[in-house]
Amino acid sequence: MITSGFLHADWMHLIFNMFTLYFFGKNVEIIFSLAGLGGQIAYIALYFLALIAADIPSYLKHNDDPNYRSLGASGAVSAVIFASIIFSPWSSIYLYGALKISATVYAVLYIIYCIYMGKRNQDNVNHDAHLWGSVFGFVFTLILITVLRSDLFPYILEDLKKFSVFGSNELSSALEYILTTR
Repeated sequence: MITSGFLHADWMHLIFNMFTLYFFGKNVEIIFSLAGLGGQIAYIALYFLALIAADIPSYLKHNDDPNYRSLGASGAVSAVIFASIIFSPWSSIYLYGALKISATVYAVLYIIYCIYMGKRNQDNVNHDAHLWGSVFGFVFTLILITVLRSDLFPYILEDLKKFSVFGSNELSSALEYILTTR
């Protein structure tokens, strides 16, 4: 379940995962450190536990199929993306480098897409791993906040009230609070 996260179908798969992980991962690691949420250890736990959690549903679904292969770190990368969305839900994300939408709109569309494509099961992409990695990242981070910094919840909820379809460059209330209380 862990070693599959170090294998990729091709160079583009690897490059896309690492490019995404570089940008979102750096932010999550910094936030986990500044917010007192376990820092690098929590970040590493998020990543490696997500590798496992993202693959469990696929294993259960395909354990009788000896020809089924699942590889890549996309489930863990999805977990990191969804962890970052909690702290800045209306930040801008650029799909394909061009289409600007908010992180929350992206999250909703991504979940819908993963569910739809997972049910179709017509390509060689483990959409279930993407879906469950995303869910894991979201839940893991909420549990981390609940246990270590429940005082962040009012600011996270405040941020959710600032709806934006296309995102905002404004610093979220949660991030402002983290920066002023460290």
